[in-house]
Amino acid sequence: MSEFTDYLSDVFALLGPISVRRMFGGHGVYHDGVMFALVSDETLYLKADAQNLEDFQREGLEPFAYRRRGRVVQLSYHRAPEAILEDPEPARDWARRALAAARRAK
Repeated sequence: MSEFTDYLSDVFALLGPISVRRMFGGHGVYHDGVMFALVSDETLYLKADAQNLEDFQREGLEPFAYRRRGRVVQLSYHRAPEAILEDPEPARDWARRALAAARRAK
């Protein structure tokens, strides 16, 4: 883990306990066994779907993307707003919407 991933417990304290697990060169962020966020290169991304995608677009927050076999692959995670890293109430609200998106995807 890293200082950044350790700090996420503070960021999401109002949501409740989270766990962070290594995955594919990054980390998955879980609450109640559901992955609602990922961390890649010390950047936090939250789960998005049709019901909360507009929130990310309105803020100009780009999707998580990586290169695979020469092609760009986008996942249904978008960059988290920087402000949530310093303010637990918006962090909880954004996390709840991401968690709901993750649960709908199951």
